[in-house]
Order: sequence, then C-alpha cells, then structure tokens
Amino acid sequence: MTRTFTIKDGQTPTKEQLEEVKAAAKREVQFDEDAPELSPAMFKAFQCSVSQRNRRKKNA
Repeated sequence: MTRTFTIKDGQTPTKEQLEEVKAAAKREVQFDEDAPELSPAMFKAFQCSVSQRNRRKKNA
C-alpha cells in the first residue's frame, strides 16, 4: 500500500506522519511482476537516465 503526504512550505509533519514514515523505512522492498528487481545493467541505465534528467532540470 502506498501512502502520500503533502507537506506545504512552512508546515511541519504530524507525529503520526513521522512515525509512519519511520516504520516504512524499516520495511524491505517487495518486488513482484509489476515491479521486478532491476538487473545490474538495467539499474545502471536507470541511474544514467536519472542523472541526465537532473542535469536538464538544473539548466531549465
């Protein structure tokens, strides 16, 4: 299950939100057919595309 929290500028997260995020950070990632674990080659390609996207965002 995915939960989304939107925190606006100047707003602090509630105690419950922080506890939920800390608990989620301790859980392991669950891979399945919709989100399989990446092979080392696919992971490297993904990292490369993310760095290119971030470079474009900086220049924009």
